Amino acid sequence: MFESAEIGHKVDKATYEKELPALREALLLAQDELVQSNGFQVIVIISGVDGGGRRESVHLLNEWLDPRHIETHGMGEPSDEELDRPPMWRFWRALPPRGKIGIFQGSWYSMPILNRVYGDIRNVDLEEAMERNVRFEKMLSDEGALILKFWFHLSKPFQASRLKALEKDPRTRWRVTKRDWHHFGLYNKFRKTSAEALRLTSTAQAPWYIIEGSDERYRSLMLGKIVLEAMRLRLSSEHGKTHSIPALPSLPQVDNLDILKSLNLSQTLDKADYAKKLETYQGRLNVLTRDPRFQKLSIVAVFEGNDAAGKGGSIRRITGSLDARMYKIIPIAAPTDEEKAQPYLWRFWRHIPRRGRLAIFDRSWYGRVLVERVEGYCSEYDWLRAYNEINEFEAQLAHHHIVVVKFWLSISAEEQLKRFKEREKTGFKHYKITDEDWRNRERWDDYEQAVCDMVDRTSTEIAPWTLVPANNKYHARIQILKTLCDSIEAGLERVKGKK
Repeated sequence: MFESAEIGHKVDKATYEKELPALREALLLAQDELVQSNGFQVIVIISGVDGGGRRESVHLLNEWLDPRHIETHGMGEPSDEELDRPPMWRFWRALPPRGKIGIFQGSWYSMPILNRVYGDIRNVDLEEAMERNVRFEKMLSDEGALILKFWFHLSKPFQASRLKALEKDPRTRWRVTKRDWHHFGLYNKFRKTSAEALRLTSTAQAPWYIIEGSDERYRSLMLGKIVLEAMRLRLSSEHGKTHSIPALPSLPQVDNLDILKSLNLSQTLDKADYAKKLETYQGRLNVLTRDPRFQKLSIVAVFEGNDAAGKGGSIRRITGSLDARMYKIIPIAAPTDEEKAQPYLWRFWRHIPRRGRLAIFDRSWYGRVLVERVEGYCSEYDWLRAYNEINEFEAQLAHHHIVVVKFWLSISAEEQLKRFKEREKTGFKHYKITDEDWRNRERWDDYEQAVCDMVDRTSTEIAPWTLVPANNKYHARIQILKTLCDSIEAGLERVKGKK
């Protein structure tokens, strides 16, 4: 894979100085058009061998372009805070918004390659990480991002001479470390592992550009020209919109079964029994979260359901038994301008809790396959691909010992109407009822179909849905508390004895 990058390309000084001014001007014009259009973000990954020009290339892009619209990230080894979350968390937080360029020196490729070379992971683990990267980049591309991946390569003899030259010059000696020489000793392993990683992840939506790094002028012009050509092509393509997806057939109901209609909504619990069980399960929840093993877990609890189904009341019964420092409630409403400028899942990734904490989502990422689908706020292509993206998201959480508990609170249309009218009559409940709630009632059947599809396609072994009959609030709250306790207890057993 790297043979073509070892030919020895060179650019003489006169050619470089002749081409550079026009290239820089064109890049600035393209960047300005990107900023003005605000239609997509550009993600630039700078990778390659030590001494291949990664650091210089990052500085060059910041010098040639307007730094006000560039976000540069040097992603080294993860911090303790980052290790507390899934590996992709820190990259999600660093994604640039639309209209900006994000430069990553060190990326989601760095640690898997390094760990494989060091022998800390197996080849199958590397392949799994690369498959995750492909899915991540496919999602970013589907959300509109332009992804440019550069690998700066040097032959082994040239890397040795480069390191020696830098080390010999007092002005650049600081740039060569013992780690660089250690990696040089592992050159063949790095080459083999990197070639495999690039082979697995060079895709149509995010190809790798392998550039010979031995000649600085050649390397710089190639980098600039590729970035310029890609941005120009994208800017000329329908103002940054790259998808032209034909209409897709609606999803059929599995076995023609409406799973919500099979729920027994008549289940009840009297007030006296409720009070006893509430005390029992709140106490159990408190004890579980004080278990020493809980510091190896995180909890993500998702609350979805019909309007007025009792999500808020159920959440309060959970938090009422916990130390306020242990949890955070994340209410999800319509996305802000900041959130609209990012890929869809960005605003949820940034709220993933560290170990020993709970994040409670009042509404969630399922809005894309519910309200956005039904109300037409996104394309059919977008909500159809969301099922796989959501399953991938939750799989990454579960793999990192995050217990994902998902509740759908279901009430009948008659019970909802009763609660709506009660909210209108009660002064301190007025804020709970809006015109949008009444509009949603008119599309009851459409929402019911969307919920059935959602449950069928996203209720997995690692993150199953719990369907809660909620006509009786007491019954619903106890079922939720019991399910949450059972899920945490199972999570504690899984981490038992793990370091």
